[in-house]
Amino acid sequence: MVEFRERLGLTALIDIHTHFMPKPVMDKVWAYFDAAGPLTGREWPIRYRMEEQSRLEHLRAFGVSRFTSMLYPHKPEMAAWLNQWAADFAARTPDCLHTATFYPEVSAPGYVTAALEAGARVFKSHVQVGDYDPNDPLLEPVWGLLADSGTPIVIHCGSGPAPGRFTGPDRIARLLARHPRLALVIAHMGMPEYAEFLDLADRYPNVCLDTTMAFTDFSESQIPFPRSEVPRLRDLQDRILFGSDFPNIPYSYLDALEALERFDLGDDWVRAVAHHNAAVLFGIS
Repeated sequence: MVEFRERLGLTALIDIHTHFMPKPVMDKVWAYFDAAGPLTGREWPIRYRMEEQSRLEHLRAFGVSRFTSMLYPHKPEMAAWLNQWAADFAARTPDCLHTATFYPEVSAPGYVTAALEAGARVFKSHVQVGDYDPNDPLLEPVWGLLADSGTPIVIHCGSGPAPGRFTGPDRIARLLARHPRLALVIAHMGMPEYAEFLDLADRYPNVCLDTTMAFTDFSESQIPFPRSEVPRLRDLQDRILFGSDFPNIPYSYLDALEALERFDLGDDWVRAVAHHNAAVLFGIS
């Protein structure tokens, strides 16, 4: 990792898609991957399965100066508890961008407001695991709050690795038509609907995409990024952000970084994606 950064002249990396969760929740996530659940459908050995402090030390040793604690509920009355844990985690982990989440429920506007007032800087929405429609009327005030605050939302809404009932670009297009100022960050480059989510980024200036798992050998073997769309990656250089899915990746962190160079888009592109774009989005000096 040091050689990667030195070659690009980067003193640090910013990873906007890393997972830190309460231990019982993380244990269940890992058990799901171990079982090759229906959303994965393939062997998925967790490369960085270790206790929390060791995971933090690994990220910092990789040269990551800022990261997130992506967490998400799969049922009602779970998000507020996760947000409290995430607030505590951010308070004791100053290099973590304070992360929060939500679920379509009557209480959502209240706890989202509380999270914003407590300093949340990024939200996570997982349409696939949460199994909810982003256009659920219960979420309408939440989207309004987040649009007004300009707070980024990393949203897993593509249909990979397996489609959910509410995944896909059409539902996000409907959401953005009502809330065009939303600062959505489309997780995983929107795989496999890469082109359609790039279209949304073309149409809405606050829409970004993260590289989580995209371009890696692991993903290219089953959900390859279409070569015809590669020039658009350069066109949208300032709105693509590095994400890794650490620790829940079945390959090395260096593999995730080197995947940024797969399409020979140039050092300026890699520097923008690996650090500069996130620094601008989150106001990191």
